[in-house]
Amino acid sequence: MASDLGQIAQFLDATLDPVKYKKAEADLKREEKKPQFALQLLKIVATENLEPKIRLSGALCFKNFIRHNYVDEDRNYKLPIDEVNTIKQELIGLMIACPATIQTQLGEAISIIADSDFWDRWDTLVADLVSRFSPDNFKINNGVLEVAHSIFVRWRPLYRSDELYMEINHVLNAFAVPFLNLLSATDQQIAAHANDKVALKGYFNTMSLLIKVFYDLSCQDMPPQFESNLEHISTLLHKYLTYENPLLATEDDSEAGVVETVKADICEALELYVNKFDDDFGRYTQVFISSAWSLLSTIGPETKYDNLVSKALHFLTAIAGTAQHSGAFNDENVLGQVVQKVVLPNVALRESDIELFEDEPIEFIRRDLEGSDTDSRRRAATDFLRQLQGRFEQLVTNVAGRYINYYLDQGKTDWKHKDTAISLFLSVAAKGAVTAAQGVRTVNPLVNVVDFFQQNIANDLISDAGVEPIAKVDAIKYLYTFRSQLTREQWQAAFQPLIQNMGSSNYVVYTYAAICVERLLFLTNDAGARVFGRVDIEPFAKDLLDHLFKLVEKENSPAKMQENEFLMRCIMRVLIVMNTGISGYVDSILDHLVGITNIIKTNPSNPRFYYYHFEALGAVVSCGSSGGTSSLEDRLWGPFNQIITEDVNEFMPYVFQLFAKLLELNPSGALPNYYQALVPPLMLPTLWETRGNVPALTRLLAAIIPRASASIVAENQVQPILGIFQNLLAGKKTEQNAFDLLESIVVSINRAAIEPYFKDILSLLFTKLQSNPSESFKLRFVRFYHLVSAKVETGLGADFFVSQVDLVQHNLFVQIYLSIVLPTSELLVRPIDRKLAVVSFAKSLGDSAAFAQRYVKGWRFTCEAMLKMLVNPPKVTSGAGEEMVNEADVDDIGFGLGFTPLNTCKKGTRDDFPEIQDMEAWVRQYFADANTRHNGAIAGYMDRLTNEGKAGIARFVS
Repeated sequence: MASDLGQIAQFLDATLDPVKYKKAEADLKREEKKPQFALQLLKIVATENLEPKIRLSGALCFKNFIRHNYVDEDRNYKLPIDEVNTIKQELIGLMIACPATIQTQLGEAISIIADSDFWDRWDTLVADLVSRFSPDNFKINNGVLEVAHSIFVRWRPLYRSDELYMEINHVLNAFAVPFLNLLSATDQQIAAHANDKVALKGYFNTMSLLIKVFYDLSCQDMPPQFESNLEHISTLLHKYLTYENPLLATEDDSEAGVVETVKADICEALELYVNKFDDDFGRYTQVFISSAWSLLSTIGPETKYDNLVSKALHFLTAIAGTAQHSGAFNDENVLGQVVQKVVLPNVALRESDIELFEDEPIEFIRRDLEGSDTDSRRRAATDFLRQLQGRFEQLVTNVAGRYINYYLDQGKTDWKHKDTAISLFLSVAAKGAVTAAQGVRTVNPLVNVVDFFQQNIANDLISDAGVEPIAKVDAIKYLYTFRSQLTREQWQAAFQPLIQNMGSSNYVVYTYAAICVERLLFLTNDAGARVFGRVDIEPFAKDLLDHLFKLVEKENSPAKMQENEFLMRCIMRVLIVMNTGISGYVDSILDHLVGITNIIKTNPSNPRFYYYHFEALGAVVSCGSSGGTSSLEDRLWGPFNQIITEDVNEFMPYVFQLFAKLLELNPSGALPNYYQALVPPLMLPTLWETRGNVPALTRLLAAIIPRASASIVAENQVQPILGIFQNLLAGKKTEQNAFDLLESIVVSINRAAIEPYFKDILSLLFTKLQSNPSESFKLRFVRFYHLVSAKVETGLGADFFVSQVDLVQHNLFVQIYLSIVLPTSELLVRPIDRKLAVVSFAKSLGDSAAFAQRYVKGWRFTCEAMLKMLVNPPKVTSGAGEEMVNEADVDDIGFGLGFTPLNTCKKGTRDDFPEIQDMEAWVRQYFADANTRHNGAIAGYMDRLTNEGKAGIARFVS
């Protein structure tokens, strides 16, 4: 039965109500399982008499539905083909007719569909778009170009490939010439409507989209159609780079007008052409350089020009990076003009910056420090000066140095001038990128960053009286930027003043101090050792944590409490570095973390904050309890169970990981009642439907199985667990999780309970092996074989595996063993896996009747494979201490619908034979015992080997 249009509209409206949204989302989940749900959503979006908010909610719902329900991992449609075709037929026209806010959502949906279908399964799209171009209707053209841009922009970050170029050429053949015609037609319409504000703005929006699509079409290579029209295109681009019309000026100083947007788009395209196509485009660049210089020299400080200034500076940075054009800057007078007219105005503080500092401090911090200011004036001016310095280091350093000294002198009476001097010094002192992990790694050898700090900045860090908050921030940011350049001793001197600044009443100052402390604690030397570690912070750690928690808890509304992720990241880092040193006050830490959890779960709004929050909890779980895991379980069960009960989707993957870690830390003994209550919900498909839950749920269930194996068998839960395994195995992205679950079953559940299902398990695995499996799948299959083969003592072993394969197909084992198991075993990399393979091979050689009698050649091949592995015997070392902390900077982790692993409670490597330490000695002893068990038969099998094999095995069999 198809969904009811009016009811869906009501549900969409209810999702916007903070009280009703949970139930409404559940209602929509049920509706989406009905036929033609996507088409019903499109009808809602197209219904003009519905409220705009409902239509927008419908577009958003449609986009998310398409993201998860359009195709599977192998590009097979999950929707009926007639529904797919209808969606593609209706979507373009609908998007063109919709308001801009809805166009954005539908454009993203089109991009998702294009990822799957364009161009081989949607080869009519480009012709459809071109057929809709109008010589004079900007509304239609803007809609068409929005669609085109949403599809073509996908090419920008991609690496070159034959498939990509085939797709681009398909587009160019149909699109490039009509596109150039529309570019000229739009230029004519702008000229014809120069005095009509409404029409002019519409055509300028068209021009902006045309320039964006121009970039898209050129991002991989210059289209031949553009190359043959380059002079005409250049003339048109220059015309609009210098275009002025008072009708399009905006009165709001913070709102960029469409003219500024077009000029910024042009500068971005110019940067691309200078970087990629300078041989062809170089002869046209001089006029653009002059115009960009003129624009930057005369433009005002208003924030509405920020993006344009930034893009113009990026263009000049590209010019300065070319051998052909950079020579024009190799002159002291020219560089003086560059610094005075372009760099200084754009690194200096503006009133708008100070207002942001005071009124929206968290936004100021994110823009300034996180790298989100990539398009800020200050960052762009800095990059431009650094590019010049890379070519003319001595000259740029000398010219900038004069201005730095001048502004330092002026800064004695005006702190803003000192801020300018420090910004300019940062521009010339740092070489290369400022990395998140290390700050500045390489500095300009013509300056001394430590001396500059001590002489000009240190007093602002230390003094409390008469120092402006922004001056404090400058001092802390300087330490943050050059943290790799300071010695441990210098950091020891700076650390106490840095911590004292956390006591500042100013939001930005104490946050910057927390950021700097966190990055210092993350800092490692070239050998990977901490520059500043537990011994350095132990005297301050408890007070530091108490103060940081106090700052986080200062606000008690969920949104405000989780606003400042930098404070929580500092808490996380202190806990990681302190490791077991927190055991004396772990209860206090848990009081804070649990209290924060209980507040923010009602409205999880900042993914970074709650990621760091759960990493902090992970650090406590992994290192913090001297009383074992039971005390932690007692503290955490209540709040964590509420998260599951209340269906707080954002937190559940983290909670499952923490529960799993608690179980893994104590893998033996009966399963606590807490977890017994979790088992039935874990069997339900609803939790597994959310993709972000799957890795954590798998890990939790795999941790539960060893401690609940008896009750799982008694309560007939083996089959439901294997049903979960089957579903996981069906998806490419979850097949590794399937093996995690299967291995836990094989290790923990007795043979009698799993034998009735083993044939079906193998059938599923063999089916996947026949359909072009990934290397990772083959490796996991081979590891699974070795696990079963090695577990002779539990009733498994190679003979059990062979007998089960025979139930699938007689003698299929030979094919599997020779084509998959033996060659793939050589590719096992982890010592733990190679060790398992050696144990498996040795037990097959010593105790398998099948290899002794049925597979005589197989015995020889197995022996040769084992000897190869024993040339370099695998050594398994147990992980220790602080391995968990430095693999990846959490800034690199993507947040959203996917799964985010917690580094602080990663799953340890399972060694199924920890008692075996010396592999060679174990193999020697095993063969001796097996030879005795079988009355000397093993020694007799030596005749099956080549002379080389006999020589190799001689040291293991006497």
